[in-house]
Amino acid sequence: MLKRIIIIFCLLLMPVSVHAEISNEARLDYNKGVDYYKIGQYEKAAECFRSAINVSPDFIDAYYNLGTLLDYLKQYDSALIVFKQIIIRNPDDYESAYKAAEIAFKLKKYEEAGKYVSIIPRSAREYEQAQVLRDKIKKNQKNNLPQLRDYFVNVNPTVLPENTYSFEGIQGPTGMVTDDFGNLYVACYADNAVTKIFPDGRRVLYVKDKKINGPIGLALDVYGNLYIANYANDNILKVSKEGIVSVILANVKKPYGLYLKGKMLYISSQGQNSVIRYKLPD
Repeated sequence: MLKRIIIIFCLLLMPVSVHAEISNEARLDYNKGVDYYKIGQYEKAAECFRSAINVSPDFIDAYYNLGTLLDYLKQYDSALIVFKQIIIRNPDDYESAYKAAEIAFKLKKYEEAGKYVSIIPRSAREYEQAQVLRDKIKKNQKNNLPQLRDYFVNVNPTVLPENTYSFEGIQGPTGMVTDDFGNLYVACYADNAVTKIFPDGRRVLYVKDKKINGPIGLALDVYGNLYIANYANDNILKVSKEGIVSVILANVKKPYGLYLKGKMLYISSQGQNSVIRYKLPD
């Protein structure tokens, strides 16, 4: 495993150690980057790290040093792109996930920052500081919300209480669930889709897929995966945070409500007059 070098303030880098999967050319470029850094030529250092990555596209430490150097130079957009590349190659690199969250927060991309925080598990050493950042993200999201009246229809107070609002035009709304950042997910039974409503009232089509047929109950885990009680197809679907739809449990007769607690998913089955307990795979 290559030594990871964290560049903060004092910025002390060390030459890369030998790794069988990294070419000699990439290691040479990497070490040149270290040397350039030591004499304060940061742009040349960054160029060498990029060159190392071009030669060996899975050179994780070169990505990390490049991203952290760009962050130090306040080139936040470029730094975030680099850390995303690490997460794509190694989703369990929670140090990089935290760095990506920090940079996205600096860019005021609060939803994106929250996404990276959410993938850091309790067992990771970055978990506690990630929770501190998570609280900051939620606070800033709340402070930056526009007035909901700009997006929602004000309901007639003779029908519902004053200050009650309605979001119209959803096709056959059934089950709903929210995430930690105030986003609302609504199952659209008539449209075989799920709509996402942001805290500011903006609405987008979150997922629509041929596997979805009569969605009702919804549940959301801490990693951003959405679970759907697929009523008309007698199964339970999982929608990954990347938007991939898959069947995780078949032969559930008329699944209706979902409730998720940790790794345990509870499903009410109208067709079997029962409640099913299903442990999600790791």
